[in-house]
Amino acid sequence: MKIDVLTLFPKMFTGPLDESIVKRARDQGLLDLTVHNLRDYTHDRHKTVDDKPFGGGPGMLMKPEPIFEAVEHLRGETAHVVLLCPSGRKFHQGIAREFAARPHLLLICGSYEGVDERVREHLVDDELSIGDFVLTNGALPAMVIVDAVTRLLPGALGDDASSRDESFSGGWLEYPQYTRPAEFRGWTVPDVLLSGHHAEIARWRAEQARRRTAERRPDLLAAPETGQTTQDHL
Repeated sequence: MKIDVLTLFPKMFTGPLDESIVKRARDQGLLDLTVHNLRDYTHDRHKTVDDKPFGGGPGMLMKPEPIFEAVEHLRGETAHVVLLCPSGRKFHQGIAREFAARPHLLLICGSYEGVDERVREHLVDDELSIGDFVLTNGALPAMVIVDAVTRLLPGALGDDASSRDESFSGGWLEYPQYTRPAEFRGWTVPDVLLSGHHAEIARWRAEQARRRTAERRPDLLAAPETGQTTQDHL
């Protein structure tokens, strides 16, 4: 899979995307990731990427010219162009799965007071937010999306079952997990997990996942965002 990222702050990506699963996926050729400096697509000596909004108001807006030029240079025939901004639809695991099946993502990191509206109207295919809060720019959301998508690529985790059996993979939160020792400071592992009875373990895990979701994230029980029902987890 190919991912291109357009940003005003490419140095922010140094480190987070050079470690762990993303690094391994890049080294194995599963992910072709390139971070581009949007200023490279300007043509004035000051490399201007922003200007004051028409009609007045605080802050600066990202100009359309360098964004259009960069996207038109990079997009090819298969790219899905995504603007990262507070007004976009909220990112979730269902979208991560959808994106992992695409051959090419092109992520535009919004900055300042946002982008010229013509970028939204005539250039991008999608707009995403990672939550109801305000960040300095779209670099961190881009990293979140790259990480969430990369770990779903076949081979990225080593064991593909890992990505199918975790929080949000079936619409619910993940069930409790335990490892050795079986007793720690007087706290013991549930007997069912030591029984070797796989059907009983599966039933226990499903019930625990449902209970944990009901207690902590009852909004997920109907799973409106993932497009799945809670029965999919079973």
